[in-house]
Amino acid sequence: MKVEANKVVSFHYSVSDGGGEPVDSSRERGEPLAVLIGAQNIIPGLEAAMLGREAGERFQVEVAPAEAYGERRADFVQRVPKKYFQGPEKLVPGMSTVLQTKENGPRMVVVLKVGSSVIDVDLNHPLAGKTLSFDVEITQIRDASPEEIAHRHVHGDGGHEH
Repeated sequence: MKVEANKVVSFHYSVSDGGGEPVDSSRERGEPLAVLIGAQNIIPGLEAAMLGREAGERFQVEVAPAEAYGERRADFVQRVPKKYFQGPEKLVPGMSTVLQTKENGPRMVVVLKVGSSVIDVDLNHPLAGKTLSFDVEITQIRDASPEEIAHRHVHGDGGHEH
């Protein structure tokens, strides 16, 4: 079975941002990541590199910013009231945190400045503007269930539970 749309693919990965050391790795968590192909659940460049591959394949791929988290935007800064953050008293400049947004759901942001009632954040993803190097090992491929296709994400092992 090959990786294609509406297949659930489980895979281990590590990713670095050009600095050599991985910035994230499924291997450290022990469980592979499971995604529904074609549902835009991973960055486009990584999904494209998986298409046509089979379980057991291991490969490396470099993904340009345009096919990952986009280019950095210097003007992508926003002042947000502290009430929208979990644990705002623990936030310091340079720290990454998740901000719940109405339009886009959870969004990774970087704290720029902490004031008495507001926090200035960089809305660029921390990996925006970077070419990412992935080491990927596809561990399993299966047909997605009709429910997974309708919900546009994986259910069960490695996926989302309802």
